[in-house]
Formats: sequence, structure tokens, C-alpha cells
Amino acid sequence: MTNLAVPTGPAGSRIIGLGSYQPDTVVSNHDLSLRMDTSDEWIRERVGIANRRFAKPDELLVDMAVEAGAKAVADAGLAPSDIGAVIVATCTMPSPIPNAAAQVADRIGVKAAPAFDLNAACAGFCYALGTASDLVRAGTARHVLVIGAEKLTDWVDPLDRSTAIIFADGAGAAVVGPADEPGIGAVAWGSAGDLVDTIHIKDRDSFIFQEGQAVFRWATTQIAPVALRAVELAGIDVSDVDVFVPHQANLRIIEAIAKRLRAKGAREDLVIARDIVDSGNTSSASIPLALDHMRAAGEVRSGDVALLVGFGAGLSYAGQVVRLP
Repeated sequence: MTNLAVPTGPAGSRIIGLGSYQPDTVVSNHDLSLRMDTSDEWIRERVGIANRRFAKPDELLVDMAVEAGAKAVADAGLAPSDIGAVIVATCTMPSPIPNAAAQVADRIGVKAAPAFDLNAACAGFCYALGTASDLVRAGTARHVLVIGAEKLTDWVDPLDRSTAIIFADGAGAAVVGPADEPGIGAVAWGSAGDLVDTIHIKDRDSFIFQEGQAVFRWATTQIAPVALRAVELAGIDVSDVDVFVPHQANLRIIEAIAKRLRAKGAREDLVIARDIVDSGNTSSASIPLALDHMRAAGEVRSGDVALLVGFGAGLSYAGQVVRLP
């Protein structure tokens, strides 16, 4: 029998660089109140958002992804030629082809590398991070650039109070590389396709629809167990987690999940990402954006153990434990 050769990889993988990008235009709750029936108090009470960033009409999703991705590569101390694959997690490209990743790779200077998009909506970054980790550990690629990028304003009705107050634009990125000791735990992931209608875009001429209360109930009851499963798969206790970075969907959801984690043994001094307050909900970009912002603000340190969990349309969910760069 003829044996086939397969690559072999390192014992583990880790995040070695981070980067992010947000558009310049800050939109406050007061700004929104000038065009729809809402107020700063109403928005803060329901979703916890004070400000969000909107891209200009001529600023493309790919533009934002390039900015975040290039920063992550530089932060990792690598050249574009060192990147062996590019994954862009997104659900808001203006058209299904060409994909974002090939364009982003070329503009960053990553030539001839495999590049593909991954659509798991707000869980997309965690899905892509798990995929990148597996690529590195299998020896398929030594360094993988993972980007979460969204231009949600292309798909949101600007006068729909249920969505226009929540969604925003931006991009966040991470570079995954080899490690002697695992720095990215196994991914806990899954889907609830029976709830597909709770968040959807009907067709190319429609806007995002979200059944807010149904999503809220699902997230506040079903996501904490996913986070705890990720901790279990990493072989640690929930008390070992220093930082909790959930998808920035809604501040009330974030606080509800954190409360459940503390009830299971998470520490009182657990650092919790609340980037949603000034960034809004940026779907697959929200976790890497929050990580980069927390690092810049000095809220987290290199070596901290962070629990990431993404969840959203699909419905899809994923989480993993990582050690911060």
C-alpha cells in the first residue's frame, strides 16, 4: 500500500498579535434620537450602549479588515510573507463573491496564501480562531491571520429602532502561531438551527431582522453552559479565568452570563469586557475589538487566561479559553 505524507505540527497554538480598527464617525444615542423615537436613557437601559461607530458610505468592509489585519501582523512581529493563511469572519459582505479574505490578503501583502471567509455571524471570530488553531497544530500553516470584520450599517434599516440602536461597524484581528504549550483551548461550539428565524436577512433587498426578546432569552440561558464547557475542555477551573470576553451583543446579556459564571465559581475580580458601551454590537468583530481595546487600556495583561464566547445568528455559538499575548 502506498502511504500518503501528511504534515505534522507543533504541540500547541497561541495568539501572538492583535489589531483593531473602527471608523472615525461616532454616533451617540442623542444623534439617533434626532431621527427616531428613542432616547439616551431608553437605549442605555435596554442594551447598555452609549456610542457606536458608523463607516462612511465609501468605506468598505474590506478596507476595515485590511487595517485591523495589518496591525495584528505588525503586533506579532511578523512580515506579511510569514502569514500562511487568512480567514475573515464576516456576515455583511455586500456580495457573496469575491470573498473578503483574498482581497484583504493581497492588500496586506500576503501573496498566494489560502484565504477564505467564514460566516457564523456573531460567533464567527471564535469559529475562525478555532479553525486557525487547528490549522497551526496540524502543520497546515505556521501562522494564520484571523479577522472579524463587519459593516452592519449596509444591512440595517437606519429608522428601525430595534436594530439601528444596536449594530455598528468595525474590525478586529489576531495572528495565531505555534506554541510549545497550548495557548488556545479546544473550541466548544454548536448551533440551534430551529431558531434560525430569530435573526435573519430575508433576501438581498431586505434589512436585518431580529426578534430581540427571543434572542435575549436564548443567550441568557444557553450561553453560560457553552462558556463553562469551553473551560472544561481547556482542563482548567472557572476560577482560573482572569478575563471574560463575550460577544458584545447587549450589556444586560453580558452581565447575566457573568453572573451565572460567578455562581459556578468564577472570581469576583473577573475582568469583564464591556466594549459594547462605546462600540456597539459589531458582530464577528466584537470580541477581537474588545480584546485590543482592553489591552490598550491596561485592563488585561500578557499571560492572562481569557474566556471567549461568541453567539448570534444561525443560531450559532462557540467559545474557547486563550492565553493573552
